[in-house]
Amino acid sequence: MNTFRIQGGKPLKGNLYPQGAKNEALQIISAVLLTNEPVTIHNIPNIVDVMKLIELLECMGVEVKKLETEGSFLFRAANVNVDYMLSEEFLDKGAGLRGSIMILGPLLARFGRGYMPKPGGDKIGRRRLDTHFLGFEKLGATFNFDIDKAFYSVEAKELKGAYMLLDEASVTGTANVIMAAVLAKGETTIYNAACEPYIQQLCKMLNRMGAKITGVGSNLLTITGVGALHGTEHRILPDMIEIGSFIGLAAMTKSEITIKNVAYDELGVIPGTFAKLGIKLERRNDDIFIPRQDSYTIDTFIDGSILTIADAPWPGLTPDLLSVLLVTATQARGSVLIHQKMFESRLFFTDKLIDMGAQIILCDPHRATVIGLNRQYNLRSTVMTSPDIRAGVALLIAALSADGTSIIHNINQIDRGYQAIDQRLNAIGASIERI
Repeated sequence: MNTFRIQGGKPLKGNLYPQGAKNEALQIISAVLLTNEPVTIHNIPNIVDVMKLIELLECMGVEVKKLETEGSFLFRAANVNVDYMLSEEFLDKGAGLRGSIMILGPLLARFGRGYMPKPGGDKIGRRRLDTHFLGFEKLGATFNFDIDKAFYSVEAKELKGAYMLLDEASVTGTANVIMAAVLAKGETTIYNAACEPYIQQLCKMLNRMGAKITGVGSNLLTITGVGALHGTEHRILPDMIEIGSFIGLAAMTKSEITIKNVAYDELGVIPGTFAKLGIKLERRNDDIFIPRQDSYTIDTFIDGSILTIADAPWPGLTPDLLSVLLVTATQARGSVLIHQKMFESRLFFTDKLIDMGAQIILCDPHRATVIGLNRQYNLRSTVMTSPDIRAGVALLIAALSADGTSIIHNINQIDRGYQAIDQRLNAIGASIERI
């Protein structure tokens, strides 16, 4: 189990370049299974979850070529061995990666079948997959779940377009159903579809491959099935979660940081949400400049009541940033209620922040009230363990702002979502040692 040793209390200064978006990459890479022609993808982040998915595709027979440009790969799924999914090796690899669920839609569409062990991932509460399989069933697939082996299977002789109302606006569920529907016979209408920029990117890529998808950017998608898709070239957006993490990092460590090439117009409410915590940030073309701030004050509602920040489907706030917003609020002036609606275990990491001196009341599994310290004293160093990707980076931000030396165990969770985060932060003045 790898560990970070962090010497806190050091202000940072310099430029940070966000990696390619993890959540987009998992969808886009899975989509290469929809065609036997070459697909080139740029700006792929070199992180554990994404590299595991690429390795999984290689084991299935997908030709993968790493190109000279950093983060660029060429994929060709001309000789896919679907039977590999019934092997013991696949059971092991697929179960260790939650993103592996994304290959089911493309396999079902092109080969009429797909198999998957119950996927792993973060321990942040229930993460049901009903939306995926209910969507496949609407298209005419037969779904089976072997409870004893925790093994899913979907099969269909022919997929047919259908009207469906998704039971939740699941990003991965929407993506999976879209990828299944593009090769289905007839027209598919998906209502209550997720419409995050990553879904928009997937739809734009599929349309370039010959798919017929309209309503992109809305929660009502119409897909007219086609006989086959061809190859294309695609560039992944910068990771909005990492960009938000860097904004919180700058505020907590009193640092002057410029985040480069952020695709600002795709960030939605993220900059404005950090501004509600009193954090100053300035758009400079497609960069975000965060000046050093010795203090920042949380807004209140118009009537003076405590501010609430909650996650919501796009264009609302992504739940992946609530951990960072929570830790950033610990040194603000004022109070805020953080409401994590989606996952009932994601706020449990707050006990580690309380150990560091933060004033947090965990109201229930979904809500935490943060009473800002207003820089009256710094957080104190401690030893902790990262429970998931987003909590892990929030704890890293806390440790970088704290007095003394902190230890974070289980940093493989952080590595799953953040590319060489220690090296990039050390380059602008942090002191993070990987041990």
